[in-house]
Amino acid sequence: MTWFGSSKQGATTRVSSPSTLTEIRDLESSPELKRRLTQRQLTMMTVGGAIGVGLFLGSSLTIRLAGPGVILSYLISAVVALIVAYAIAEMAVIHPVAGSFGVYAQTYLNEWSGFAVRVTYAFVQILAIGAEVTAVAIYFSVWFPTVPQWIWVVGVSVALVSINAMRVGNFGEFEYWFAIIKVITIVAFILVGFGLIFGVGRATAIGFSNLTTHGGFLPNGLRGVWLAMSLTLTSYMGVEILGVTAGEASDPERTIPRAMRSVTLRLILFYVLSITVMLSMTPWNRMGSGITGSPFVLAFATAGIPYAAGILNLVVITAALSSANTNLYLTSRTLFSLSRDRYVPKALGSLGRNGVPYIALILSTAGMAAAILLAIFAPGRAFLLLYGIAVAGMFFVWIVILLAHLSFRRTLGKERIAQLQIRLSFTPYSQVIALIALAVIATGTFYVEGLQYSVLNFTAFLLVISAFYVVLRRRNRDGADCNS
Repeated sequence: MTWFGSSKQGATTRVSSPSTLTEIRDLESSPELKRRLTQRQLTMMTVGGAIGVGLFLGSSLTIRLAGPGVILSYLISAVVALIVAYAIAEMAVIHPVAGSFGVYAQTYLNEWSGFAVRVTYAFVQILAIGAEVTAVAIYFSVWFPTVPQWIWVVGVSVALVSINAMRVGNFGEFEYWFAIIKVITIVAFILVGFGLIFGVGRATAIGFSNLTTHGGFLPNGLRGVWLAMSLTLTSYMGVEILGVTAGEASDPERTIPRAMRSVTLRLILFYVLSITVMLSMTPWNRMGSGITGSPFVLAFATAGIPYAAGILNLVVITAALSSANTNLYLTSRTLFSLSRDRYVPKALGSLGRNGVPYIALILSTAGMAAAILLAIFAPGRAFLLLYGIAVAGMFFVWIVILLAHLSFRRTLGKERIAQLQIRLSFTPYSQVIALIALAVIATGTFYVEGLQYSVLNFTAFLLVISAFYVVLRRRNRDGADCNS
């Protein structure tokens, strides 16, 4: 039985000089994945993928850790995210191919890193999908507390798989409007919140007193800010989506830089302003002691605005659906890329007539299956179990992206760098600062309840896939020797 086929889109050879950079560039002419994603779709897919349960549900954990000081956690995390975003945008403009940073790591670092980062990313996204559909079930429980969570998980999963089975242009349009709902809601939340804070109209001004009372702005000190960053940073993990979608972006040299500039600014403003408004409206110590609903819904419920809490709960449901929808897309494309580099069975690289990798899509639903099982047997802990495991994996992905970008810059040369429409400033210091920050933040997971074993579990996972890589490489080499 032949598991592994010839390498097409996503396969690379190591680039040793600027004159050979076209070797990867030629991959974008592959006739299989269709370039049908426009700039506005790319922008909203990235925003939609990044703004999800990390903000709407995970913020309940970060607020408990840092209190109002979580605002600093989001600001510092934004700096790290911005560096990673610009690093991947640079590489995506030069190499707009399926596999994205997996291809870049394989090209500019080594084959193992290209394999490991793609397998890790697919694994993380599969878990994230499970966490997001679990979040949807938690949100529905606010309205229907007697309905078992697994029923909502099953219904949502079927709907998302159906959407992802569409041709990519239709999927992109669907996700665009999905994300628009999310963005409009956050903007409305911020505007209404500031109206309440400053006492617009007849309302009595709430002010910013909630940020400094109840223990002060830093009730748990700088340690709380540091520990909260283990989760606030993951809230920004989604900016790499722009690189993954580059293989299906129309006119990538123009659309990717424009989309990235728009995305990063929006994400920072949305996160920092929305968290500031929420903590100003409701005392941080009243946000609850568990993950039983969105703190955004609680903030509006506390403010006493008629129907606002119910409307916002509906919107956070669509937000979680949007994130899960995008992550399902990302996972299927990552598995497609691995197949084309002969790391996973050839069947995962097969496409339907509309350009959708159906088999890879089916495998990507594994997180949904895990979510269903956890919703049945451990509904109270399902979200953190799935979300927590994914945290360390995303730290690894971002570290590999930054290391690949350092090598990419050295290879590209100053003359070619000057021609880029989007550039990361202060290289290599920016990447070094971000790498140090990621290492420091990762150590914080050992002290956060529910995340204590995230790094250790991921290390074990990395060892397993590394062993698989060695066996796979030996098998392919032996096969090549037999055919020669």
